Amino acid sequence: MNFDTQHCNALITGASSGLGAEFARQLAPEAGALFLTGRRMEALEAVKTECLVLNGALKVHLHACDIATEEGRGALLKEVVASGFQPNLLINNAGMGDYGTVATAAAEKLKAQMDLNVTALVLLTHACLPLLKRPGGIINISSLASALPLPAMAVYAASKAFVTSFSEALAVEVEREGIAVTCVCPGPTPTGFGKTAQRPDGEDTDRDGQDLLRIPPQQVVAEGLAALRSGHTCVYPGLGVKIAFRLFRHLPRILLRPLLRRRFAKGTV
Repeated sequence: MNFDTQHCNALITGASSGLGAEFARQLAPEAGALFLTGRRMEALEAVKTECLVLNGALKVHLHACDIATEEGRGALLKEVVASGFQPNLLINNAGMGDYGTVATAAAEKLKAQMDLNVTALVLLTHACLPLLKRPGGIINISSLASALPLPAMAVYAASKAFVTSFSEALAVEVEREGIAVTCVCPGPTPTGFGKTAQRPDGEDTDRDGQDLLRIPPQQVVAEGLAALRSGHTCVYPGLGVKIAFRLFRHLPRILLRPLLRRRFAKGTV
């Protein structure tokens, strides 16, 4: 099952910056309309301006809200319907992480990760399925971190493992309805993610080896859209990330656990 993005109407979450803004920019030249949502209206306005430079005929709707909350999701869906916007592509991009151990985490931030990365994605997808014009498409942003447990990012990695599994199952469920699903699993990407994930006390995560996997947001989005167009359910953008995924997938747990312990010990010395 594939999806043609030409003249699409895309609803994009987390569109005020990072990958969400890049999805908007790359879709703008060929899309019919975009509905961009994020928490900061000023940033959304800036993305809208960029998109209109690329396509002056593009219709761009904006709505600022926090989709991690039931109120935020409800307000977003109400605005989508009220505006007359009829999406045929949903891009679940909004997400967050937290650098540090579970024991030292703020309970509020643990909950926020699960609310945004898991609950919001599932419930927004569920609410949008009846709204999606057929043929339709869904892109869910997961992570290479979904392929293995990550000490010092335990909840984030687990939440992204959920997203990948959910996307694979959803792809089978909705294929007969004419909806294509693609899960995008990038490795380290220079966006605002790290700034949000780092704790106020400066606690960070071990970044050893990340330079080998890092690719720009433009490549992540381009490969994600190409995967949706060609009908690939799961994509790991970048050669290094593809190789790392295959290694993580086939490495026996008896060998993986010592490596994780060593990485965690190095990061906490």
